Amino acid sequence: MRKLFLLLMGCIFLFFSACKPKVIRIVVDSTLQSEESVALLDKAWQQAKQVKKEDSSALIEIIVHPGEYNLKSPLVITPELNGTSIIGAGSDKVSIKGSVPLDLKWKSLNENVYEATIAENLDFDQLIADGKVQILARYPNYNEDGGMWQGYAKDAISIKRIASWKNPIGAYFNTMHKGKWGGFHFRITGVNADGTAILEGGQQNNRPSAPHTEYRMVENVFEELDSAGEWYLDREKHKLYYWPQKGMDIQKLNFEASVLKSLIEIKGSLENPVKNITIQGIKFEHTQRTFMEEYEPLLRSDWTIYRGGAVFFEGTENCSIEDCEFTNLGGNVIFASAYNKGLKIAGNHIHDCGASAICFVGDASAVRSPAFQYGQFVALDKMDTISGPQNELYPRECIAENNLIHRIGRIEKQTAGVQISMAMDITVRHNSIYDVPRAGINIGDGTWGGHILEYNDVFNTVLESGDHGSFNSWGRDRFWHPKRHVMDSMTTANPNMPKWDAIHTTIIRNNRFRCDHGWDIDLDDGSTNYHIYNNLCLNRGIKLREGFYRVVENNIIVNNSLHPHVWFANSEDVFKKNIVGDAYQDVGLLGWGKELDYNLFPNEESMLKSQIYDRDMNSAFGDPLFKNPEHLDFIVAENSPALKLGFVNFPMDQFGVQKPAYKAIAKTPEVPVLKDSSISNGKSSPVVAWLRNNIKSVDTEAEQSAYGLNMPEGVILLSVWKHSPAVKGNGLKKRDVILEVEGVKIKSSLDFLKITKKYQKLGKIHVVVMRNQAEQNLFIQIN
Repeated sequence: MRKLFLLLMGCIFLFFSACKPKVIRIVVDSTLQSEESVALLDKAWQQAKQVKKEDSSALIEIIVHPGEYNLKSPLVITPELNGTSIIGAGSDKVSIKGSVPLDLKWKSLNENVYEATIAENLDFDQLIADGKVQILARYPNYNEDGGMWQGYAKDAISIKRIASWKNPIGAYFNTMHKGKWGGFHFRITGVNADGTAILEGGQQNNRPSAPHTEYRMVENVFEELDSAGEWYLDREKHKLYYWPQKGMDIQKLNFEASVLKSLIEIKGSLENPVKNITIQGIKFEHTQRTFMEEYEPLLRSDWTIYRGGAVFFEGTENCSIEDCEFTNLGGNVIFASAYNKGLKIAGNHIHDCGASAICFVGDASAVRSPAFQYGQFVALDKMDTISGPQNELYPRECIAENNLIHRIGRIEKQTAGVQISMAMDITVRHNSIYDVPRAGINIGDGTWGGHILEYNDVFNTVLESGDHGSFNSWGRDRFWHPKRHVMDSMTTANPNMPKWDAIHTTIIRNNRFRCDHGWDIDLDDGSTNYHIYNNLCLNRGIKLREGFYRVVENNIIVNNSLHPHVWFANSEDVFKKNIVGDAYQDVGLLGWGKELDYNLFPNEESMLKSQIYDRDMNSAFGDPLFKNPEHLDFIVAENSPALKLGFVNFPMDQFGVQKPAYKAIAKTPEVPVLKDSSISNGKSSPVVAWLRNNIKSVDTEAEQSAYGLNMPEGVILLSVWKHSPAVKGNGLKKRDVILEVEGVKIKSSLDFLKITKKYQKLGKIHVVVMRNQAEQNLFIQIN
């Protein structure tokens, strides 16, 4: 019986052994030549295809030994290679490059510049010397601390400057959008009779505008080769010119030129996807710039995009790219296009690249009734009213996790660390993203939500643009219309319309954000169906522009507050149990949402501003008692008044990349200096918004004298909003000083806010003001 049992088990073992796919290893070694190794990656590719042709069930492991591999063309993975792993010896040992080595015979042109002849068929726009990308001859000269474009000049393409160039054709004109909403790039194709440049391009931004008059830079001009590290390629004469850095021996430098736009392309289809591809332990370097390629608009967001990247995924399932390094790449880095399911992008170091780091971008054919620019729309009677996507050509269930991303967007400015558009259920987790020109994370539209953004550390953002956030989103979906009254009427008649595209809630939780040039979190036009909680916002607060169904709770907003902009009367927005560092900064509201309550304000004055509108009636004010803010620990103490309102502490030590090697080198945000939350403390009183007008207490003898007051008491109207109820008719005017309200003397803005709250339901109140050094009695509207 025992022998029979052993025989049976042996048969089972042999059966499963026979069923188990064979694993075939192909060794790639740039130094060895043997039967078990091949010298070049493209040969390994052909060998892998032959193995799969003979045994389609075989699993291929391409083992890449240390070395530098200069590709002649992109490596393409199709479904016939399903189950293939490309495993490098480590990103510090294996490098795949889109460049070719240059064998140059340098001759001195003058005391600074050298020249060399290159092959006639060679064309490139990135020159690398000893592994470092050099500077294409430009004006003004490169300055790392020079702001936009690392140096900008108003006269970059002035008539006078163009006249000083022997051949302007082929120069690149780089300029910011007039509103600093990203950038534009143009090629100069000629010169007009009046001496101005003839420009081709500008397709890199979806909000057309004139070039910014100041933030400009021009490059690829021989006459601008005037500083160390700059180079220029004369394509007609096949001459390369270079000014080496001081102390460098140009004859000993190793030069390379970028010739490829992409390095690896994983391409399948919805019907026949590429499956189970793993890429690991490789450095990717040296692709060409792509800003003059064909771009496509990402619906009605401010973005257009080049649909490509150094590593490109389209039509894939359960693929991954992990533990790799990406640097000195001219365009996008990792691009997931159209149908991708289960793609994992993890543990990568992405830095010093030209455009966006990670992009998840679906195909517009999946969107119902799409429009493609801010002012365009589909009329309601012609609109598809079914919810959700209409086909499957979009990324879903993908993850970007534990990546270190910094210094991207070095060339293009409408870029992001992670970009999401026309996608569903994307997770962005434990990434550190900083030193970027625009948003760290951007969601371009509401289609189709379900994303989770958690435990990210995003800061030093919007460094070369404006009106944006460390996190930014738009939601110009089917309900959105450029004319607000049309949008309001459509959504009133169709309350579920905002969720036709944003069908799933997007969650933003447990992140740390800091933006010094916009907002920490910026939900711009139309952004709908968000749940935002447990976030630490270190500087510029949370902006919610018009949209629907946003729940913002249990966040800490240091030194700032909620910025509600142009809310609809029926927005259903909720803001509760947050710690804020200032009064709300509201603009143009038709309503104050569904619920604003149980929030902790820094002082009574800031709280009263909200209570005027019958909101925050259960909120409180006081010191939140942060335990260790000087070390970015904003846990509140056990006796914090915030806890009594329902606020719950959340972890302060889990933000950003967790991979030990990356965590050791990753930056962290600048520690904010906490503002004094008191009303005056003997200092000049703060400016407070009231009914959209700016007011402050009279608190100096100079103000007493200037306004002709008997005492340094009262409230100065610093500015007025023309639509404020208090200024209508014979109402308040700029520079009025409010002395009394309903017979009660006003000493400070706090007194004023308290008493106007008391009489809020009257609708109209009697005030005494000092105007042009004479007292006047007025009746003003306050609701």
